[in-house]
Amino acid sequence: MANSKSQRTILSLQVYGIPNCGTCQKALKWLDAKGVAYEFINTKEHPPSREMIQDWVKSLTAKAMRNTSGRSYRELADEKKNWTDEQWIEAFAQDAMLIKRPLIVKDGTAVLVGFRAKEAEIRALLGI
Repeated sequence: MANSKSQRTILSLQVYGIPNCGTCQKALKWLDAKGVAYEFINTKEHPPSREMIQDWVKSLTAKAMRNTSGRSYRELADEKKNWTDEQWIEAFAQDAMLIKRPLIVKDGTAVLVGFRAKEAEIRALLGI
């Protein structure tokens, strides 16, 4: 679903997450307040492809992308601590709930995962 509010800033921005995630809701509310156009992609309904995940890992690192607070992560065996990026890519491709939310892609490149950075850093990463 695309943001339908009037846009002051035009970007090619996709926000990957799930609708009931509090951090995703916070990010979407912030983007709406700033007038930033985006497309929200529900990863439960439309999981990212393995190729997309590989690109995201190149941009952000597998470690940064891990949703360590989720049940899917806790259910993984302890050997996850020693997994390679390739093993994480495979795990992310099998279960998108392992990916920290939201994950924001700007102009085809993953630029931010999670939404806890300072506002100035978020603005810089998004180019607004």
